[in-house]
Amino acid sequence: MSRYIIRRLLLLAVTMLVTSLIIFGLTQVIPGDVAQLILGREAGEQALADFRAEFGLDDPLPVQYVNWLGGFVTGDWGRSFTSGNPAVRPLVMERLGNSMRLATMTLIISVPVSILLGVLAALWEDSWLDNLISVLSLSVVGLPEFVTGLLLINGIALGIKSLGLPATSSVPDGTLEDWIRQLILPSLTATFVLLGYIARLTRAGVLDELKKPYVRTATLKGLPYRAVIFKHVLRNALLPTITVIALSVGWLIGGLVVIENVYNYPGLGALMVDAVKQKNLLMLQAIVMVTIFFFALANLVADLLYAVLNPRIRLE
Repeated sequence: MSRYIIRRLLLLAVTMLVTSLIIFGLTQVIPGDVAQLILGREAGEQALADFRAEFGLDDPLPVQYVNWLGGFVTGDWGRSFTSGNPAVRPLVMERLGNSMRLATMTLIISVPVSILLGVLAALWEDSWLDNLISVLSLSVVGLPEFVTGLLLINGIALGIKSLGLPATSSVPDGTLEDWIRQLILPSLTATFVLLGYIARLTRAGVLDELKKPYVRTATLKGLPYRAVIFKHVLRNALLPTITVIALSVGWLIGGLVVIENVYNYPGLGALMVDAVKQKNLLMLQAIVMVTIFFFALANLVADLLYAVLNPRIRLE
């Protein structure tokens, strides 16, 4: 196991290195002069030259890449191109913390509910319950995120004011009550996106496992049906589901652009939109690097969970 983890961590490092090359290369093919884009067409030559010198934009591209990557690894992510030139790292880390709060709340809601619905649909295959779960899950997945968000805002936050839920979400304080109050609506919006995928995949996995001989053998030996499902079937059926959940973590960290803008929530996705609007390349590079890192890390955790759920899988 330890050798496997070391190999995967080395692979993670290589992945981040390749990602950094791609990100840096893409930012260099943006048409026009970065200094001109930031300062505007009215900026004089001296102002443009000072800007390039300040941010190292007049260095050769290999030097710029090495300086940027070395700074990123050591925690110096550069300074923002915006007014006042604040440091990039504190801004990104603050928004990352906000996005992790929202992602945690979403996973707490979406994963148990989706898995439960998938198991129920599989156990009552082709029944009215199975059909109902299928129709509802596919319906909510088909709705665009901004439509779901606006429906929840108008139907719950503004329609049922006695609940005291805000139409726009802010960062919750340390209390559970405020966590629920601030994050429940954006979390439900993200949950509707994940619900159909996780539920349908769980249903397919459970149905496939129920047809295998070991289920019949365990039942004939007198093992309670509930124990067969939860101790044996789910351990194997949830392996593909774990992959989807792992991929969803990266999306929840850096991909909730629409949801964060609908609820005016200060997360990493909203910061990414601001960086694009402001042509803030260093900020954009840092956000993408952090998002890719969480994608890769979540996949590593998923692989380790495979061995926990199914001991027959030998990671070595």
